[in-house]
Parts: sequence; structure tokens; C-alpha cells
Amino acid sequence: MERLTQPEEEAMQVLWQQGGGFIKDVLERLPAPVPPYTTLASTIRNLERKGYLRAEKLGNSYRFAPLIPAEDYRQKFMSTFVSDYFRNSYKELVSFFAKEEKISAAELQEIIRMIEDGKTK
Repeated sequence: MERLTQPEEEAMQVLWQQGGGFIKDVLERLPAPVPPYTTLASTIRNLERKGYLRAEKLGNSYRFAPLIPAEDYRQKFMSTFVSDYFRNSYKELVSFFAKEEKISAAELQEIIRMIEDGKTK
């Protein structure tokens, strides 16, 4: 699975949330600054070429639908991210956020409870 560029990822986020759509639908839901229609159309075609989307011709336009589930991409991206930046250690990832005060002790306790509950199921 190929890593997406930022514009590709933004387009995919919209398409994952909507379950697919037309280029104009994606354009309406992208955060500012919105790219020109032709730039977004090229980005969408690149996503199709990379195997992330399939196109279905409807009349004179195409509707695009995700072929890769958002969860699959997230798992692949997070694995690569943790490997590249945290020596493949999720412990170091959590430690980083704790040191940066991006996660509280209460949130860490909640995570521990979630892990423990998951082990018993």
C-alpha cells in the first residue's frame, strides 16, 4: 500500500466519510484552501491509478468509491509511523505524548482499562 500525499489523503478522508462520491462532492467538503477542480480531478485519478478508488461512469461523469477501507490505511500508516519515528515502540509513542503533555494520567489510566478489558473478552 503506497503512502498518500497530503492532498490525496484529504480527498480520501472525504470519500471514506461519504462512502464515495463525485469530484464536486469532494470539492465541497475539503477544508480551505480548496484546490481548483482540475487539480482535485488529477488527485482523484492518481488515487484510482494507485488502487485506492474505483470509478463508475454515470452519465457524463464518474462516481468514485474507496477500494481500501480507512481502517486498513490507518493501520498501515500507524505501523510505518511508529517504526520510522519511535523505533517501532508504541511505548515510546505514548511516552512522547505524555512528555509533551498531550495525554493526561487519567487518559493513560483509561487506556490501561481498555487494554485490560480487551484481554478478558
